[in-house]
Amino acid sequence: MSTAIRRRALAAASLAGVSVLALAACSPGAEPAADAAADLEIGSVDLSGVCPATVVVQTDWNPEAEHGHLYEMFGDDYTIDADAKSVAGPLYASGEYTGVSLEVRSGGPAVGYSTVQSLMYQDEAITLGYVHSDAAISSSATTPVVGVMAQLDVNPQMVMWDPATYPDVDDIPSLVAALEESGGVWRYFGGAAYMEYLIAAGIVPEEITDGGYDGTPASFVADGGVSAQQGFASAEPYIYENEVAEWDAPVANALIASTGWDIYGSALSVRADRLDELSPCLEELVPVLQQAEVDFFSAPEEAIDLVLELVDVYDNGWTYSQGVADYAVETLIADGIVSNGDNAYIGDFDPERVEDFFGIGVELFREIAADVDPDLQAEDIYTNEFLDSSIGL
Repeated sequence: MSTAIRRRALAAASLAGVSVLALAACSPGAEPAADAAADLEIGSVDLSGVCPATVVVQTDWNPEAEHGHLYEMFGDDYTIDADAKSVAGPLYASGEYTGVSLEVRSGGPAVGYSTVQSLMYQDEAITLGYVHSDAAISSSATTPVVGVMAQLDVNPQMVMWDPATYPDVDDIPSLVAALEESGGVWRYFGGAAYMEYLIAAGIVPEEITDGGYDGTPASFVADGGVSAQQGFASAEPYIYENEVAEWDAPVANALIASTGWDIYGSALSVRADRLDELSPCLEELVPVLQQAEVDFFSAPEEAIDLVLELVDVYDNGWTYSQGVADYAVETLIADGIVSNGDNAYIGDFDPERVEDFFGIGVELFREIAADVDPDLQAEDIYTNEFLDSSIGL
C-alpha cells in the first residue's frame, strides 16, 4: 500500500492545524480518482464513451514546467501517490469534467531510468508516453511507438559554457574550436544519441568529449569555466546563475537542435500496435491536450503550484524551485521551444523536418546496432491526424 495525500482534505486539515493522510489503492491513484469524480457533471467534452476510464500518461522525468499541460488538466480534487510518484484525479478540459480520470506518472528516477517506450510495452494501462523521436527510431524493432502530439516544437537540450572564459563563443562550432584550444572538454551523459551523431558527423572531435557527466555542477564549477556541459535551456541557465552558490554567474548556451540533430523531444506517443484501438479516444483527447497547453501558457500559476507540490511530496532528491519554474515557462515561449511552428496551431509534426532527421537517425542507429525496424519509414513514427488546426498559441 502507498500513502496518498488528497489536496482538498489536506487544505481543510491545515486550517485546523493538523495533518491528514489517506490510503490510496495499490494501483496508483485509480480508486481515489474515481471517487473524486463520482458527483461531477460532464461538460462539453465527453471522453467517457471512447477513452479508457483512466487516461494514464507516463512522463520521462520528474514533474517540471515542460509537463505543465498535463497538470493543467487537473482540478483541485486530485490524489498524490508519494510511493508510486504519480498523481491522479478527474480529467478537466478548460475547467469542465470530461467523464474520465487522468493519471500522470513520473519517469527517470521514479522508474529506475527505464525508457518510456519499454514501460508502455510492459503495462497496457499506459495510454500515452513521452518519447523522443530519436528513441522512436532506435527502438522501433522492439517497442515501436507513434507520436500523436509534439508539445515541444524544439528540443530544449543544449550545451552550456562560461561566457567570461569564452567571450567570443556564440555557437557550437565556435565552442568546439575554443575547447580544442583551451584543453577543455564537453561533459555529457555517456551513451547520449546526440553525441554519437556529433562525433560521427565530425562536428565534435571525440577527444574533447567526456561522457562522465553525473548531473551535478561539481565538475563544471571545479574547472572554473574551462569546460562545457550538457543541460536544458529551460533550467540550467537560471540554476547556475541563481541557485549554484559556488558558480553564481551567467552561462551561455546553444541548442543541440542547431547541429542537425533536430528531434521532437518528449512527443506524446502511443504504442504502434494500439493506434487503431485508441484512435476514437485520440480524436477527442488530442484537442483537449492541445487546449491544455494553450491554457497552461496563458495562466501557468495553478499547474506550477501542483508541479512544486509534487516535487515536495515525491521527495526523491529532485529539486525544482519556483524560480526555475517561472524561468522555464518564460524561456519555453521566448526561445520558441514551445510554439505553433510554421502554422497557426500547436502540436503538429513537420513532415519535412521528420523526414530530414529520419535519414540522419536511421543511418546512425544502424551503424551502432540499435533496434531499428528494417522496414521503418519516417511516417511510421508520427501522425498529425488527431490534431485540431483551430487550437494554437
